[in-house]
Amino acid sequence: MKELYIKQKVFSIGEKFTVTDENQNDVYYVEGSFFQIPKTFSIMNENRGEVALITKKVFSFLPKFFVEVQGKEILTITKELSFFKARYTIDAEGIEVQGNWWDMDFEVYKQGQLVGQVNKEWFTWGDTYKVQIFDEAMETIVIAVVVAIDCVKSDEAAASSAAT
Repeated sequence: MKELYIKQKVFSIGEKFTVTDENQNDVYYVEGSFFQIPKTFSIMNENRGEVALITKKVFSFLPKFFVEVQGKEILTITKELSFFKARYTIDAEGIEVQGNWWDMDFEVYKQGQLVGQVNKEWFTWGDTYKVQIFDEAMETIVIAVVVAIDCVKSDEAAASSAAT
């Protein structure tokens, strides 16, 4: 089992943050596009080579996010039409997310096998998520899923604050 931590800075202008291991060594770098259409988040390895890309669909009635890992689309997160509470669906071939992903407390399964678990760390400056990887071959995919879900939450919060 491998433990990784995603810690976002509270006041990050360019939406940049890192994924670290348990010794606080940088393992992945995440950079969001700044004033770019379509909105993207690039996940890079320690050599700054892109391993995953999250893209928000531009012209869509409801928000939709695409997640690519190593050039292959692995999942889509789509907002459903609802009147009271935001509802999203995750569509992925062989990948399933179970738990309360809105509160960042969930598990990631591939064909029924647990490959990762995510828990939000409380009482930290900024958002920190502990990611446990049970299948290291799925590490990049699990990190991409966590970042994508966080992008969806961020987008929803921005839309809510703009509406008020």
